[in-house]
Amino acid sequence: MAAPNAGSEIEVRPSKGVLSTPLGRTTIADVVVRKIAGVAAHEMSGVHELGAGSGAAKAYSALKERIPGSSSSSGQGVTVEVGETQAAIDLDLVVEFGVAIADVAQAVRRNVISAVERMTGLEVTEVNIIVNDVRLPSEDLPPEQPRVQ
Repeated sequence: MAAPNAGSEIEVRPSKGVLSTPLGRTTIADVVVRKIAGVAAHEMSGVHELGAGSGAAKAYSALKERIPGSSSSSGQGVTVEVGETQAAIDLDLVVEFGVAIADVAQAVRRNVISAVERMTGLEVTEVNIIVNDVRLPSEDLPPEQPRVQ
């Protein structure tokens, strides 16, 4: 078995947080971090949706979804600040009625940090969570139909 030639190759070993190497730099766009954080937050139990739970923002979102070619974004309700090596994330949540909001927030925060750091290599410095609304069970029921006599 021949010994490897130490001087002929540059070896780059990927590791957490290494976005700049002698061979080049990797830049992560804000929209990428927004989508990752949005999906990670939404997959947690107790989270009904991201974004405003009622009012004008919800009406705007519903209207936007009716426009051909538009789609609801997994980054809705997510604001990020992305630097070269770090990211800060703000989440607006609507939670399910009956859940322990502090527990849901803690679980969301852990999952978002884990997903963003694992997928991007960025260090997440903070995840701020604003709970804007609580989804009541009665809001899930279809509207009653008038009875025909």
